[in-house]
Amino acid sequence: MKRHTKLILAVGIILILIVWALNREQPVKVSIVTAERGSVAKTVANTRAGTVKACQRAHLMPPIAGQIGRILVHEGDNVQQGQILLELWNDDLIAQVELARRETHASEQNKTEVCLLADAAEREAQRLLALQRDNLASEEAVDKAVTLAKSRQAGCHAAKARIKISQARQRVAEAALERTRLRAPFAGQVAEIHGEIGEFITPTPVTAQNPAAVDLIDRRCLYIAAPIDEVDAPAITPGMPASITLDAFPDRRFTGTVRRVASYVLTREKQSRTVEVEADFDDPAQYQALLPGYSADLEITLAQKPDVVRLPTEALLESDSVLILNDDDIIERRQVKTGLANWQFTEIVEGVKVGERVIVSVDRKGVREGAVAEPESAGP
Repeated sequence: MKRHTKLILAVGIILILIVWALNREQPVKVSIVTAERGSVAKTVANTRAGTVKACQRAHLMPPIAGQIGRILVHEGDNVQQGQILLELWNDDLIAQVELARRETHASEQNKTEVCLLADAAEREAQRLLALQRDNLASEEAVDKAVTLAKSRQAGCHAAKARIKISQARQRVAEAALERTRLRAPFAGQVAEIHGEIGEFITPTPVTAQNPAAVDLIDRRCLYIAAPIDEVDAPAITPGMPASITLDAFPDRRFTGTVRRVASYVLTREKQSRTVEVEADFDDPAQYQALLPGYSADLEITLAQKPDVVRLPTEALLESDSVLILNDDDIIERRQVKTGLANWQFTEIVEGVKVGERVIVSVDRKGVREGAVAEPESAGP
């Protein structure tokens, strides 16, 4: 009988242990990091994609309408400042320039002839005046010689004036001819050419429907222009350091410096007003492989602390608290005081010490204060 009773008691204890084990709360899996010391910066970033821009870029059109006579460059060519890129048909203007040059040459030759005669008349007048003092020349002869000398001198001055008129006409003709030639305003690279020989083009505002005849870019100097929310813009000043990332180079991060903060607000979207901020690359060698037009993001550092206790920003709850995994693997909720913060790290002024385990998977099901947790992996 006693043996039967002991057997019943043993089975009962086993059943109780099984029920307790089945009803026991299972540890929730959590991702953790270890609080560490490091650098934290307060930053602001663009609200919409920024753009890589060339310091000099020109959408060029001839100043007058006409038929394309010559295209002297190709897309991708490097050109020098002042080089002719495109020329309209201008045979008539070339002829007018040649005519003006010949007229100028004829005026110069006429001036030489007239002025030589004026010099001869002046010498003759001076000779007769000398003879008159010795009573060897009549007053009438002297008067005629002096009058002729003055007349010849006036003719010389008139000839010189006609040269200036001819030169002015030549410059007018040359200016008219120059308006048919499209020159590079700066050294750069030809990006695009719109037009073919024989086509008629008219200078109009450059749009998608009316592209420029020649798109010229100076790729030797690039910068970033990005829209920053109007709320963040007042804290930004030229000279602040910036970090530049591009979709085309996801594994690279470029360093830059703010060069300009626009003095006006862009209101293209009523509910999203922004201020354009420009930043230069710190090292020109960084952007040798970049192209104007690439999309870019600009993160500007407003303030930075090099050695503080920090946590990943994703670990913080809305009420400035964090979830700590204590030595017994129980989740504790703890209030913290924060300092500088960005999207990656937040400075912890009070509430967490270096080495403590902090949960970053705060949105996972079952993660709550008082729950038993099991870390998936140790943080850095």
